[in-house]
Amino acid sequence: MSHKAGFVSIIGKPNVGKSTLMNALVGEKLSIITPKAQTTRHRILGIVNEESYQIVFSDTPGIIKPLYGLQDSMMSSVKGALTDADLILFVTDINEQHDENDVLEKIINTEIPLVVLLNKIDNSTQEQVDEKFAYWQEKLNPKHIYAISALHKYNLEGILPMILDYIPEHPAYYDKEELTDRSQRFFVSEIIREKIFFNYKKEIPYSTEVIVTAFKEEQSKNGPMVRITAEIVVERDSQKNILIGTGGTMLKKVGMEARKDIEKFLDQKVFLETFVKVIPDWRSKKNYLKSFGYD
Repeated sequence: MSHKAGFVSIIGKPNVGKSTLMNALVGEKLSIITPKAQTTRHRILGIVNEESYQIVFSDTPGIIKPLYGLQDSMMSSVKGALTDADLILFVTDINEQHDENDVLEKIINTEIPLVVLLNKIDNSTQEQVDEKFAYWQEKLNPKHIYAISALHKYNLEGILPMILDYIPEHPAYYDKEELTDRSQRFFVSEIIREKIFFNYKKEIPYSTEVIVTAFKEEQSKNGPMVRITAEIVVERDSQKNILIGTGGTMLKKVGMEARKDIEKFLDQKVFLETFVKVIPDWRSKKNYLKSFGYD
């Protein structure tokens, strides 16, 4: 039996539904999803395994013009995802006003097969769908255009069979038991970061990084448990005060919500401790970006 394996990169502007799409295609929650733009900072792989194929999806940060070091690193990870892809899925929000120029710069002359996914069509009319269909057909001449709703898993069933037409015969790149290339620690930090995005406004979520400093499995009197310590890094003392909240109430709320999701994710009891630390201007400092996993 021949076996297929290949890389599929999901790209687009911030907040068009790339992470929601990858989670739906992989069947697991691997990327954090919030209503705020620029939630995804790393390139995260989600792997679909079947006996005769392995599809490695890359969820990438939304494409923007970088303003500081962290965003430079985010855009580098997009570049990497475009270099090794066998197929590009370009996700665009059906309600966008044709201002995807930052994305188009990266894909307009690509030789990699390209598929356009018109997302969020649950909020649109047939007229809008037809108009966007014609626009992208002329602009990019893609291999296919699909009108979908990633959130409602609408019209996704044809995507995996279509992808298989474009990926080569190749042995599996990853162990067939693997769903992702990321560690449990990474997902724990992402879950905490997701709760920060949901609970705080303005610049707080964007100025925050979460580092898991301890992750230890141990036995408690109620059975096995994972003891986790996480540092939440911010850029200013004023942000630290907002993050902690009066009498520590906000930090407690974030910790409680995160712990519930981490327990679900690890399928184990969790004891979570969180601390807040100030590192001025960390988003622009190469040494901190490197130590936080941004190359």
